[in-house]
Amino acid sequence: MFTIEVDSTASLEITYQELNAQLAALLSGERDLICNAAQFSAFVMQTIVDLNWSGFYFARNEELVLGPYVGKVACTRIPFGRGVCGKAAQTLQVQRIDDVHAFDGHIACDAMSASELVVPVVVDGKLVAVFDMDSPKVGRFSETDQAGIASFVATFIKATDVTWSL
Repeated sequence: MFTIEVDSTASLEITYQELNAQLAALLSGERDLICNAAQFSAFVMQTIVDLNWSGFYFARNEELVLGPYVGKVACTRIPFGRGVCGKAAQTLQVQRIDDVHAFDGHIACDAMSASELVVPVVVDGKLVAVFDMDSPKVGRFSETDQAGIASFVATFIKATDVTWSL
């Protein structure tokens, strides 16, 4: 059994550092992409407050295909450039959107989602996936959250055989 511990008095930066160390421990000893993506998604959902979706979309040609996640039923395929995830895939840049309803081209998989953070998973200059988090709160994600989740993604990449062939 894996227990996650967080010091509720610590700063958000320290909390992310502590959680990242625990994520590394959780993923250690397992290299499988799907297994680690599932654990990662659940870990984030369990440790980060005010989320209603946490998960991966894998890059396949010029679209994203739904991978392991925690949350309501989701869109299964997203073309590069479409929606927040598609923009992250196309630009290879983190997308931190305070109000998804004001985002041109937003794809509403869950009408309850109000803000979104998407981090591209890039290995050797190539997009492997995007990691997506949705919140029912407008403006939920800060720069500190963005840096913390980016560090989680780096830990995921280091712990995982992130490529596969279909």
